[in-house]
Amino acid sequence: MMKRSSSPSDLIAKPASSLLTNDDLFLFNQGTHSQLYEKMGAHLTRMDGQDGAHFSVWAPNAERVSVIGDFNGWAPRKNPLQLRGNSGIHEGFVPDVKRGANYKYHIESRVQGYCVNKADPFGISCEVAPHTGSFVWDLDYEWHDQQWMQRRVQHNHRQAPISTYEVHLGSWRRLPDQPDRVLSYREVAEPLVEHVLKMGFTHVEFLPLTEHPFYGSWGYQTTGYFAATSRYGTPQDLMYLIDQLHQNGIGVLLDWVPSHFPNDEHGLGFFDGTHLFEHADPRKGFHPDWNSYIFNYGRTEVRSFLMSSALFWLDKFHFDGLRVDAVASMLYLDYSRKAGEWIPNVFGGRENLEAIDFLKQLNREVYRRFPDVQTIAEESTAWPKVSRPLYDGGLGFGLKWDMGWMHDTLKYMQLDPILRKHHQGSLTFRMMYAFQENFVLPMSHDEVVHGKGSLYGKMAGDDWQKRAGLRLLYGYMFGMPGKKLLFMGAELGQAEEWNHDRGLNWGLLKLPTHEGLRAWLEILNRTYVGETALHQLDCAQAGFEWIDCDDADRSVLTFLRKGEQPGDFLLIACNFTPVPRENYRIGVPCGGPWREVLNSNAKEYGGTGAGNLGGVKATSVGHHGRPFSLTALLPPLSCVYFKPALLPSASPSGS
Repeated sequence: MMKRSSSPSDLIAKPASSLLTNDDLFLFNQGTHSQLYEKMGAHLTRMDGQDGAHFSVWAPNAERVSVIGDFNGWAPRKNPLQLRGNSGIHEGFVPDVKRGANYKYHIESRVQGYCVNKADPFGISCEVAPHTGSFVWDLDYEWHDQQWMQRRVQHNHRQAPISTYEVHLGSWRRLPDQPDRVLSYREVAEPLVEHVLKMGFTHVEFLPLTEHPFYGSWGYQTTGYFAATSRYGTPQDLMYLIDQLHQNGIGVLLDWVPSHFPNDEHGLGFFDGTHLFEHADPRKGFHPDWNSYIFNYGRTEVRSFLMSSALFWLDKFHFDGLRVDAVASMLYLDYSRKAGEWIPNVFGGRENLEAIDFLKQLNREVYRRFPDVQTIAEESTAWPKVSRPLYDGGLGFGLKWDMGWMHDTLKYMQLDPILRKHHQGSLTFRMMYAFQENFVLPMSHDEVVHGKGSLYGKMAGDDWQKRAGLRLLYGYMFGMPGKKLLFMGAELGQAEEWNHDRGLNWGLLKLPTHEGLRAWLEILNRTYVGETALHQLDCAQAGFEWIDCDDADRSVLTFLRKGEQPGDFLLIACNFTPVPRENYRIGVPCGGPWREVLNSNAKEYGGTGAGNLGGVKATSVGHHGRPFSLTALLPPLSCVYFKPALLPSASPSGS
């Protein structure tokens, strides 16, 4: 039998009072340990006949590390930890420590006598900011989502309908009599489930729920990579929220941030008196845009740390996928830097080779352990094959946000309709690259904050045109190939931009025009889910066909969406001007009656009601290179969906 070659960790005698095996140390130092959360941090256990907690922390440049907490009067050196060989890990067992104990690590560095108190990098519960301690806790919870977990591959794969509701939990909803208080995970559960079910979304994506010191960062400045933020409750409270969503057939995604971390003293930065998690050279280790540290992806222990964080949320919290934030900032060494402010790689290029290798390793491990989830890249450049498999030279993500589509489309919708005929390419360019990646079409939180205004505010024209334009935008979006994502509040049509310190303006739904917009988005979701032609080939060229993308003078687009089965298709026509297009002729693949499946101008959605009286008929008049054609009314600033009447339809007419 061939014996694995030994490492320094193999030669270390494992203490009796340790959770860490020699193999754990070896894999951690090698950069391939993806379940460190089972061993590192604080774990309630029984050792040597006593109940207490086992603590372990990575601080290779520390002279001494001790646990301080409310159980020892926060006294340094009272409960010292022992260095485990050459692993860099300090560990020890402290008897009589109970669940809920507050603690930190007191680190005395070998470097210039530096001393600091640090929160636990592997802590699973933290104090609410501005306090910075960690809590000894457990992850015991009785799940009731077994049916979802067994069948979730049906909801998460690329041929499934994925329409995601992006949520910032602290500002989604607040009580009218307590507008300054955020709701807890448990308080949000019932109304959020009810709303998502009513709206027809298939998934919820939470902005980062990992612990963060500054609420205004929305979670993107993470200090606790294994801790659900205590602002909204305990880890079990978050599990309850996810459990409730799953029991109601709703997938749950987490925004996860391995690209940078804040420089708060209690956090990961300068952890043991050295730049342990980050690069020492600020040209590689400090992010100028976000005033934060950048992980050192070339350090093997950092890889183990980040991989374990990703797997932790999928394993212990049953998340159905991770949206990985700011991937572009990881891929490029010169991201947001001027000449001389960055260091080229070993080949003289701008690519961050260590980060590329880490992302591949991350996706390989995630899909090995959880083949029924998705990793989703927020990547804003034309980096090739982000969502292509590793064996094809890709980064291995399952999906990628189409940021270019979002920006081009919103820029177009802001134009005065008179000028749109000169910018038709802003809409049609996307189809030149639409199937190079497995895309998600996002209308995200970043577009409705920091002075950018609300989606409603971005629409051109008067109040009527803005409402019609917003319905048109959503109809066009759901007709385009790609999975869907909308930030909370998109259904309300509020004029003011999002403010994380306030709840959404739910009172708008008492107004018929705003309720109409909500109803339109609901029917779009239900049609997207019900019609295989709209989702089955979201990520395949065979699922889309232009009918006419060149009618710039009238600012009209017509196209087909197709499913796998012959004859499974929908016709979508978009009129981007406030001028009705009467008797508009469209070439189609078959004759006979066509049902008007959806019309954004229907009265129930806030429109005028002008439409096609439920349907039109295609005759053998050739047009657009097709043997048949139909003539239809395209109402002003509207989107109309048609389907051959002899084929089954999953959605009502809406006209």
